[in-house]
Amino acid sequence: MLEYLQKMWCTFNRFQICFVLICLLVVLVLVSNIHLVEHLNYRMGLEPEWAEVRSDTGHSLSPVKGKLHCNFRPQILSRSEYEEQKSLLKILEWSGPPREKTEFMKSTDAAHSHFVILKSQMLFKVGDVLEVLVRMYDFEGNPKHYGGDYLQAKIHSPVLKAGAVGTILDHQNGFYSVYFALLWPGRVTVSVILVHPSEGIQVLQRLREDKPDRVYFKSLFRSGDFSETTMCNVCLPKKQPKCNYTDLKTGEPWFCYKPDKLSCSSRVNHAKGGYMKNLLTFHDNMFFQSGVNIKVPILASGPDTVTVHPWKVKEKSHLDSSRFVPSGYFYRDQWMSTRSILWQFDKPSDITDCLQGKVVHLFGDSTIRQWFEYLTDVVPDLKPFDLGSPKNVGPFMSVDVDHNIMLKFRCHGPPIRFSTVSSNELRYIANELDDIVGGKNTVVAITIWSHFSTFPVEVYVRRLRNIRAALFRLQERSPATAIIIRSANVQELGPEVSLFNSDWYSLQLDTIMRSMFSGLHIKIVDAWEMSLAHHLPHALHPDRIIVKNQLDEFLSFVCPN
Repeated sequence: MLEYLQKMWCTFNRFQICFVLICLLVVLVLVSNIHLVEHLNYRMGLEPEWAEVRSDTGHSLSPVKGKLHCNFRPQILSRSEYEEQKSLLKILEWSGPPREKTEFMKSTDAAHSHFVILKSQMLFKVGDVLEVLVRMYDFEGNPKHYGGDYLQAKIHSPVLKAGAVGTILDHQNGFYSVYFALLWPGRVTVSVILVHPSEGIQVLQRLREDKPDRVYFKSLFRSGDFSETTMCNVCLPKKQPKCNYTDLKTGEPWFCYKPDKLSCSSRVNHAKGGYMKNLLTFHDNMFFQSGVNIKVPILASGPDTVTVHPWKVKEKSHLDSSRFVPSGYFYRDQWMSTRSILWQFDKPSDITDCLQGKVVHLFGDSTIRQWFEYLTDVVPDLKPFDLGSPKNVGPFMSVDVDHNIMLKFRCHGPPIRFSTVSSNELRYIANELDDIVGGKNTVVAITIWSHFSTFPVEVYVRRLRNIRAALFRLQERSPATAIIIRSANVQELGPEVSLFNSDWYSLQLDTIMRSMFSGLHIKIVDAWEMSLAHHLPHALHPDRIIVKNQLDEFLSFVCPN
């Protein structure tokens, strides 16, 4: 009997051990599957948003059911990425009306508003700071008591073809201060314009969050003689099955509705589809009227001009200590940098001498394509090499065999509002950068902003985070590589363009770009200030003289000596 009980006990012990091992195995499989699901979700752009939560043990990152950006959630963020994104969103905060809706007659009216030059009778010298006070009123002639209007301001001397931007401070009570560093002698005129009233900015903010798909795209799918076309976007409403073209390396999301009869692998191209119409109510449309409240000048109540006298050599210049000095200014139609030595590359041979032996990679949109077109047109030895690419789309390449120069342009990956682009030519900048060896004879220039203006800023932050990481890897393996970023620029605005490409959207993206790239050893061509300070009308594609000045600064960065 005792022997029988001992055998039963041993069998029971073995059963317990086996049971415990099986349980452990099940737990391990579950944990592994959870991590696998999270990994797949990350790759497909379906990962949960991370938020900061408070507990007894402190702060941590936790997945929450946040606001969906159409059919995908923001990527999983590390602690540092989360803190950075939170900081960026904080920088972009824009004060607005105290109420969700404001009557049109209570909104900002440039015609009733005015500015005054403070101490206009003072003896001004080069290096002084000129202060201007702007007072805003509504259409009924009543003073405004809150801020949030988007203003642009500059000083200019038409005879000298000189101009510079000002620094604007919103006092949140209907008053705005504008500060100008006086950088040249002569008669200087102040110009202030109302780009959008605060009530219009409120509408633009709402559009960015609620209608991120208001620019839509399309792709052609083809197999033999049969073809179908479907809608594509970062954000697609959940109407039908989708093809997931999320980039496996960067995690950049992109989707198309699945064709009825063809497979997702039969996609041939990518193209801009169009712009949504009737986005606003009659009430909201009132805040977007040309000649009324879109880029309308605000006049001075008093003199709008001062005379600036030269400063003497023995006098101490105020420029070094002034926080209102812009990145540069125009004088006789030439950009004068206030932060670095800038050379004038007036002759084609000057450009050739600078770029001799170099490979120049230009990545981005049509505003940096202007650089490619200008250089190819101005430098006679740079010959276009026909790659069979569609006009205005690319990729493009020009070569100077005698001087060993190669100039290349490639558009950034979707969203890109170009005409038809082959799906095989849709490349993300981060992936292209990883394929560049780099070195002292390699130049990389990037601009990426305009095509992201309709999306939530998190989409743009994701793209820049990938590009920044790739630039860091490039600098690690090839520190001598020259890297230049071209900033955004202001443009002509009308009622419709404002809803898709407002300068306010561009300003927000430009602010993010400058902040995120501030830690890298790169140079920035300030196309924003150049386009705003120049006397020519604002344009998405700036005039040739402005492009020439952009390239002078670009080439000065490439060839500082």
